[in-house]
Amino acid sequence: MKSYPSIADHGLIGDLQTTALVSTDGTIDWFCSPRFDSPSIFASLLDHAKGGHFSAHPQVDAFETKQLYFPDTAILITRFLTENGVGEVIDFMPVTSETPSGHHRLLRGMRCVRGAITFDVEIAPRFDYGRQTHQTTVTDDGAAFVAGDTTLTISLIRDQGEERRGRVQPSEEGDLRFTLSLTEGEMRGVILETGGDPTPRAVPVAEAQRLFDDTASYWQNWVGQSTYVGRWREELQRSAITLKLLTYAPTGGLVAAPTAGLPEQIGGERNWDYRFTWVRDASFSVNTLVRMGFSTEAAAFGRWLRDRVAEPRGSDSGPLNIMYRIDGDPNLSEEILADWEGYRGSYPVRVGNGAAEQLQLDIYGEAMEAVYNADRAGIQIGQAGWLGIGRLLDWLADHWDQPEEGIWETRGGRKDFTYGRLMCWVAFDRAIRLATAYGRPAPLTRWIAERDAIYNQIMAKGWSEERRAFVQQYGEPVLDTSLLKMPQVGFIAPQDPMWLDTMRAIERELVSDSLVYRYDPAASPDGLRGSEGTFSLCSFLYVDALARADRLADARFTFEKMLTYANHLGLYAEEIAPTGDQIGNFPQAFTHLALIDAAITLNERLDARDAKGGRR
Repeated sequence: MKSYPSIADHGLIGDLQTTALVSTDGTIDWFCSPRFDSPSIFASLLDHAKGGHFSAHPQVDAFETKQLYFPDTAILITRFLTENGVGEVIDFMPVTSETPSGHHRLLRGMRCVRGAITFDVEIAPRFDYGRQTHQTTVTDDGAAFVAGDTTLTISLIRDQGEERRGRVQPSEEGDLRFTLSLTEGEMRGVILETGGDPTPRAVPVAEAQRLFDDTASYWQNWVGQSTYVGRWREELQRSAITLKLLTYAPTGGLVAAPTAGLPEQIGGERNWDYRFTWVRDASFSVNTLVRMGFSTEAAAFGRWLRDRVAEPRGSDSGPLNIMYRIDGDPNLSEEILADWEGYRGSYPVRVGNGAAEQLQLDIYGEAMEAVYNADRAGIQIGQAGWLGIGRLLDWLADHWDQPEEGIWETRGGRKDFTYGRLMCWVAFDRAIRLATAYGRPAPLTRWIAERDAIYNQIMAKGWSEERRAFVQQYGEPVLDTSLLKMPQVGFIAPQDPMWLDTMRAIERELVSDSLVYRYDPAASPDGLRGSEGTFSLCSFLYVDALARADRLADARFTFEKMLTYANHLGLYAEEIAPTGDQIGNFPQAFTHLALIDAAITLNERLDARDAKGGRR
């Protein structure tokens, strides 16, 4: 097993159609093009030998690294401190248009800040998950890699007529290696392009600087739209930028994460492809983005969701799939990259997702919650969308009372999950509210009857007198922190004794300091081997629940502790291992959504408390 960087030792850059991960040692070890869900070009994060990489670091053995974002942007700066000088690698992708494009640019500027520094650069692409060979052509101005219909062009940043600083040399494998020596104040580097002109060209330093300035202005102007002025503003803005980076601009679809195959347990099999749009995750984004003031992005996803609701297709499991490709395509067939070892030996590496057609009843509630919250923000649904809602609710009225796979996509068979029933209640409740508010035609008598039947069923079967808590599934005394959503969606009052008992039970069994487990796989087998870490989404749901229960001191301390588990850039993977390491796909949209929601809820309640002149 080769050496791999920590999952957390990365920053994210992107152009709103795809992204790349850059490690703290200056290596791009994950990049897919032309879309998030396209086959990889660099993927040494999943196989050190076979995945491909683009590295840039000082030639000396001894150096320190620091990494930061240029303020209020998605421009990443990796700093290298050596005895003889300080250098920087500046990584960013100029933002593309909202039209799907195969043309993407990634700029790697290399600059000497102090003294002198020589960078060693190696470009070793591996196309189509390493399954396709390539040919390499080198010119005075750079190089081109060609693999079938895919071209990757490397253009050198240098002014016309200046002396060449080092010859680009191809290896036997068709990779490139060269050195770049710089003195204080100098900046050179390369621009990587996919889908553009296959002929390398010399890019003047001034042109590279303009690309930097334009990209910085885009992100700073976008962040400037935020209406949030409360506590933890910097953390919320970084989370918002991350969510924007994970949004596919042509459709508004939000990927769950930009990576595939990063493990929930090192060496384990819980390794999934998250480069798709989950109805659940993206639905939560509508309310979160509205709360931050980003109504354009909320409206864009609303249109994506409207199209899924309005279209007649679905699957055998219902009119909505739980996830789609970013363009709405439901085909997510899963395969295993059989000869890849996986991150630190975490095999298998899966691409695609076989859970796409699972029956997860909660997605109907999350979709309707998104529609409802969008409407409250002034983003109303039209006639086609309302007819689609009617079809969804007609189907749900006939099918909500059945076993399902549940929110966590377990592969151990269908069960009567309480959370699924809870969100079915939300689906009917929000549809009733919309129909009543606007006088829309609807079978209100039936919808009200179904809503009330679900409520009564959860109170009768989802509540365990033995545990004094709402439980994961009917008839089993297993707890599940997805139920922390119950007061958030208005199903139960946050001060209700039944809810307070549930909170205490969850704290005893699933909360470890500020960290929260989803559930106990030993108590509720999920069909998979191994264990997992604490789920950061659930940790932030716990903060939200504490705040709503008016336990403000506990909520604030828990939130502050959770902030210490972010990486050096404020980014979160899906889970936290017992060691405190980040594990799972990175960065995860759901976690950043929950962080924003928890912070805003807590900030509002702290403000309300302070306005009354009290503390607790």
